[in-house]
Amino acid sequence: MTFAFNPGRPFTADFRAVGGEQIERAIAMLEDQPHGLHEAIHDARKSFKRLRSLYRLVAHDAPLFQGQENARIRDMARKLSTFRDAAALVENAVYLREHAASEEQQLALDKICSILASRRDRIAESEGDLDRKIEATIVDCRKALSALAHVSFQDGRRKSARRLAKGWRRTLRRAGRARTACAASSDTILFHDLRKSTQDYRMHLALLREAWPSAMQAKRAEAGELADVLGHLNDIATLVALVNERPDLAGNSKEHIFSSVAARQDELRREALQRAEKVFFDRPRKESGTLELLWLEAGR
Repeated sequence: MTFAFNPGRPFTADFRAVGGEQIERAIAMLEDQPHGLHEAIHDARKSFKRLRSLYRLVAHDAPLFQGQENARIRDMARKLSTFRDAAALVENAVYLREHAASEEQQLALDKICSILASRRDRIAESEGDLDRKIEATIVDCRKALSALAHVSFQDGRRKSARRLAKGWRRTLRRAGRARTACAASSDTILFHDLRKSTQDYRMHLALLREAWPSAMQAKRAEAGELADVLGHLNDIATLVALVNERPDLAGNSKEHIFSSVAARQDELRREALQRAEKVFFDRPRKESGTLELLWLEAGR
C-alpha cells in the first residue's frame, strides 16, 4: 500500500489496510531507527499525521472511532514532540536568515541560529526518558491497530462513494471558513487553522488519487506548496513566542530579529492567500459531487 484507497476493493478492508500500513510503518521506524533516533521520530510523526487525516475523512460515519483514535494519535505525537519542535525552530531561524533584508538582520539571525542549535542539542542530551516514551508510543500504536481492526463500514459502492464525497466536502468547507477568516485578519491561529485544513486536503488528494491520478497529483502539488508557506508562517510565530518568553535568546538582537520576522510574515501571508484562492477555487458541493462520480466510475 502507498496511502491510497483502491476503488475496486471493499471499503472496510481497504480502510483498515491503509490505516494499518501507517501504524505499522510508525512502529517499524521507532523500533528499527534505520536513519537514527530523531529521524525515526520525525518519520513516525508524519505517519501519525496521515492517520489522523484518514480518520477525519470518515468522521461523519464513524464519529466515536474518529474521536477516540484522534485523541490517541494526538497524544502519541505529543510524547515525541520536544526534540522535533526544538529542531524545527533551528530550521526556521536558518530560513529567516536566508531571507534577511539587511546585514544587521543577518548577523542577528546568525546569533540566534547558534543559540537555538545549542538549545536543541541540550534538549536532546537531557531527554533521558526518550526511550521510555518511545516504548510507550509503540504500545499505543498496537492499541490503535487493535481498534482499527474492529471498525467497519457499509461497503456498497455507492455508499462508499457518498461517504468519501461527504468527508471531502467537510474538509473543503473547513478550509473555506479558514481562508475567509485569514483574509480578514492576520491572527496566527487562523492561519494555523488554514494550514491544518490544507494538510488534510493534501492527504485526501493522495488517498483518493485513483479517481483521477493526473489531476489529483497536480492539485496535491499545489496544496503541498500552500502547506509549506503556511508551515513557515507557523514556525515563525513559534519562534516569536519563544523569543518573547525568553528574551535572553536574542539579547541585543531582538529588534533586528523582529523587524525581519514582521517583513517576512507579511510576504508569507499574502502568498498564502493567493495560493489558497487557487487551491480552494471550486465550491465544496461541486467538487465533492465531481469526486463522487469519478470514484464510482473508477470502481467499475
